[in-house]
Amino acid sequence: MSETFTLHPQLAADTVPVGDLALCRVLLSNDANYPWLVLVPRRPDIVELLDLTAADRAVLSAEIDAAARALKGTAPCDKLNVAALGNMVPQLHVHVIARRRSDAAWPKPVWGAAPATAYDPAARDALVAALRRQLGIDPSS
Repeated sequence: MSETFTLHPQLAADTVPVGDLALCRVLLSNDANYPWLVLVPRRPDIVELLDLTAADRAVLSAEIDAAARALKGTAPCDKLNVAALGNMVPQLHVHVIARRRSDAAWPKPVWGAAPATAYDPAARDALVAALRRQLGIDPSS
């Protein structure tokens, strides 16, 4: 077991950082098709929810709630999808995805429905700034 948290390389490649909450690193998926946050508990070698302590599971639940509210507040949607799958990336991470009836995958899952479309940098930066405000994340942290 490693002693320090390290973000899985695939998560790092597919996202941009939003910031850190008490437990989780919050990331924005770099796919403009769907406003999509990824929460990664900053604990080493965690694969399953049951690998977290009971206290960490409670914090994770509260942070999922906060992320969902922040995402809905900045990217109005018809439905929020929340999932922890980990079939491709074993590091525990939770997806919080804002879905619209008009999106490319509706009503099916987003995975593989449409090729990822990178955000325009200005739009991405504005979304990250809005999410930080909603989540109370200091951009300098």
